[in-house]
Amino acid sequence: MSVRIRRVYEPPEPADGVRVLVDRLWPRGLSKDAARVDEWPKALTPSTELRRWYHEGGGSYEEFAERYEAELADPEAAGLLDRVRELASKGDVTLLTASKTPEQSHATVLVRLLES
Repeated sequence: MSVRIRRVYEPPEPADGVRVLVDRLWPRGLSKDAARVDEWPKALTPSTELRRWYHEGGGSYEEFAERYEAELADPEAAGLLDRVRELASKGDVTLLTASKTPEQSHATVLVRLLES
């Protein structure tokens, strides 16, 4: 199983495998053809409230990660996480985000949960 994170603005690569957009909003200025997204599970992304709280400087990344994990306990989100886990068990999966700092984003939380 290989799960990695890439910025959605980077050109697709053959090693990406299944490309999963993990942002709630479509990336600004990027066409669907250029993004080559295979799946877009919006309910797997942080809620609008949590996203705004974090981006407005509401707390630390660690607190954001804890709150996001709590949101992922929702049955719909948990089912989507299982779906991505299933995809990863069959081959490579790339989580795509528009975040300028993917290592401090929800995508890192997802990778940790998928690999555990």
